[in-house]
Amino acid sequence: MKTIIATAQAPQAIGPYSQAVKANGFLFVSGQIPLDPVTGQMTYGGIATQTHQVINNIKAVLAVEGLSLAQVVKTTVFLQSMDDFAAMNKVYGEYFPAEPPARSTVQVGRLPKDAGVEIEVVAAY
Repeated sequence: MKTIIATAQAPQAIGPYSQAVKANGFLFVSGQIPLDPVTGQMTYGGIATQTHQVINNIKAVLAVEGLSLAQVVKTTVFLQSMDDFAAMNKVYGEYFPAEPPARSTVQVGRLPKDAGVEIEVVAAY
């Protein structure tokens, strides 16, 4: 059984998908890009700024279920350019300073709305 999770505190889905799905003790959060949830506009200013926005969007979705980044067990980071890895990784480390989740990071050809970064997470209840 699954439950669809949604919040106005994070950007609304821009396609036929849910912000998150709760199933079997896990919360699967769809990939977040650096959209401002209030304006719906992209956050620009470099990969560090975009990464902060993405993780804040993830935190907002987790909060709906009373979860935090501490419950995240797996992340997948999609970068438009691996040249941005060090800057993204520095910001990412600020949010996961101890006992970080398992992670994969890949470079992709293009992300929605030409974002520089997209991150999806799985959290455990």
